[in-house]
Amino acid sequence: MADLLTDVDFDMFRKLIYDESGITFSATNRSILDSRLKERLREKQMTSVQDYYKLVTSDAGEMKTMLDSVTTNLTRFFRNQPHFDALVNYVIPHILEEKKKTGDKTVRIWSAGCSTGEEPYTIAMILKDVLPAPYTFVVTASDISLKSLMVGQQGFYPANRVDGIPEKYLTRFFTKTDTGYQATKELMSCIRFDYHNLRNDSGARNLDVIFCRNVLIYFDEAAQLNTINRFYNSLGNHAYLFIGHSESLFGMKTPFEFLKTDWACLYQKNVN
Repeated sequence: MADLLTDVDFDMFRKLIYDESGITFSATNRSILDSRLKERLREKQMTSVQDYYKLVTSDAGEMKTMLDSVTTNLTRFFRNQPHFDALVNYVIPHILEEKKKTGDKTVRIWSAGCSTGEEPYTIAMILKDVLPAPYTFVVTASDISLKSLMVGQQGFYPANRVDGIPEKYLTRFFTKTDTGYQATKELMSCIRFDYHNLRNDSGARNLDVIFCRNVLIYFDEAAQLNTINRFYNSLGNHAYLFIGHSESLFGMKTPFEFLKTDWACLYQKNVN
């Protein structure tokens, strides 16, 4: 099938998507953008790329739908286990140590770029298991894909999607049905799903942990730096940032401190 986008069209949409989301399309992943836009034109029963561009730049709803369609939503439960080992064995104990000094009893975690919800549900299951009384927690889960957020909000996953969940968590936090597994109300109540474009400030402050894994790889260096600085502002003192194992802040001028634990590497906002 012939390419939908001319070079001019490609540059036009690439700039639009970058300006709206920070997501970068290069020549190497041009075919992905081409195929996703073909789907949108088919859905809207349109044949002209220019007409679709006019639509998407004048209709905020279609802009959200388009950005949803061009994002990649690959995830799974307990993805990159060492990160969660570091959360349990290092991060949570240090957070609670700090909270004893302030009297704050709530642990606040943001799963940014949460896709279909496996990451925030993983975090919530772990905290339900290990967080001692009287501490409570809240997980905010955000993504630019409304379709993915709806899956997370429903909390239902086919049987082949729950393979990574340890048996003790699966039986405690999910109900088996004929077609898959439904998260319990107890677990779902711990997570607040919310649409958010990482191009913008979330408005969150004094967070204890941010997970933003395998998202920055879709941004160029300028968008990465702006996102990281917004994360820094959203975190409280002595708070932590997890990014993907293939991502790094090395060479980037950020105030985060690199932290190597016995389980995994992460970053810390350490304000004395």
